[in-house]
Amino acid sequence: MNIFLIGYRCVGKTTVGKSIARMMGRSFVDSDMLIVQESGQSIQKIVDTEGWNVFRSMERSMLKKICKKDHQVVATGGGMVLNTDNVDEMKKSGTIVWLRATTLTILERILQDENTGNLRPALTDKGLKEEIEETLLERNSYYENASDFFMNTNGIGVAEISKILIHKIKDIGMKNVF
Repeated sequence: MNIFLIGYRCVGKTTVGKSIARMMGRSFVDSDMLIVQESGQSIQKIVDTEGWNVFRSMERSMLKKICKKDHQVVATGGGMVLNTDNVDEMKKSGTIVWLRATTLTILERILQDENTGNLRPALTDKGLKEEIEETLLERNSYYENASDFFMNTNGIGVAEISKILIHKIKDIGMKNVF
């Protein structure tokens, strides 16, 4: 079974995912990074030249490839849960963990992240804080409905988050975790 990390931008999916994978002896994959590698283009360029619909189609295709393998920790793109087929695919293939953070935490992390320009194209034409608030309002129900459980990542170190998540995964009785 796989472990899928879902949630908004900069909640820690990639950083925590790498940590969990290392601690559990699993492989780590980032769906957005795989799309970039396979297409040879940044997400920003894909969205700018081909649009969000093409990117979402690429995202769907990549998830299908990812789910053909097992024993992975998978960081998903923030919008992966917008397609119910994606959610169904993840549920069949593993456990879904929603990583959450407050608007201010997300804003601080985005402003500190040098990859934001290439990996995180604007979702609205609003200011960054307003975009985060609006998008979280729209997506939180998707994240909640998709997830098996959630974890807040505000003010907690990566190692501690990883330990808590591994413990929770064990508690829900995920078979073949280790």
